[in-house]
Amino acid sequence: MADGAGGSVAGRLLSVLDAFGDGGPVALRLTDIAARTGLPAPTALRLVRELVAWGGLERGADGRYRLGLRLRVLGAAAPCPRGLLDAALPALRALGARTGGHADLAVRSAPPSGGVLCLVSGERPPPHATAYGQVLLAAPPVERPRFTRHTVVAPGALAGRLARVRAAGLAVCAEEFRLGEVSVAAPVRGPAGTVAALGVTVPTGVPLDRVAAAVREAARRVRPPEPPPS
Repeated sequence: MADGAGGSVAGRLLSVLDAFGDGGPVALRLTDIAARTGLPAPTALRLVRELVAWGGLERGADGRYRLGLRLRVLGAAAPCPRGLLDAALPALRALGARTGGHADLAVRSAPPSGGVLCLVSGERPPPHATAYGQVLLAAPPVERPRFTRHTVVAPGALAGRLARVRAAGLAVCAEEFRLGEVSVAAPVRGPAGTVAALGVTVPTGVPLDRVAAAVREAARRVRPPEPPPS
C-alpha cells in the first residue's frame, strides 16, 4: 500500500493510478482505491472524479473504476511499445485466427510496479499466474497471491517453473489466473535478449500441442524494432 496521505497533489493522483498496476483486479471500488493508496475516502473520491473527468479512469455500471481510454491512447504513443506492437500485429492476427483465442503481446511494466502489461488488451496480469509473466520473469515475485486452486505460489516450485520456461522457450498456465482459461506464451527476442512475450489465451480443453506450436511460430515471426541510437 502506498503512503498516499501526504505528498503533492500530483503524487496522490499518481498513487491512484498505481493502485491499478500491481497485477490485481482490473476494476476497483472506491474503498479498494482508498485502501491501496492510504488516502482518506473523501480525498480518494475527489481525485478519482478528477481522473474520470480527464479520461484516465472510467466508472462502470457496477460502480467499479477501470483505467480509461485516454491512458491507453497515451500508452500506445510511447515509441518503444508502439513500434513493437506494430511489428507484432500480423503475427497476433494470424495466431488469433489459427487458435480461436485472444492473442496478446506483453512487456515488462516500468517501475515502481515492475509487473506485466499486455499491449493489446491493456490488462496487467499477475506475472506469476500467467504464461506472459512467466516468460518475462527473471525470478519469483515477492507477493504471490493465489487466484485459483491451480496457482503456483510456493517460491521453490515457482522458481523451478521459471527455469523450465527459460529452457523450453514456452510457458503454459492452465487455470492459474482464471478458471476455464489457459494461457500459452513464448518469448519475442531481440539482439539484447527477450523484449516481450507473445501468446494467446484459449478455453480449457483446447488441444495445447497445436496451440503451443502456433505460439512458437508467431513469436519467431516478430522482428522487434531497433532501439533508437543513444
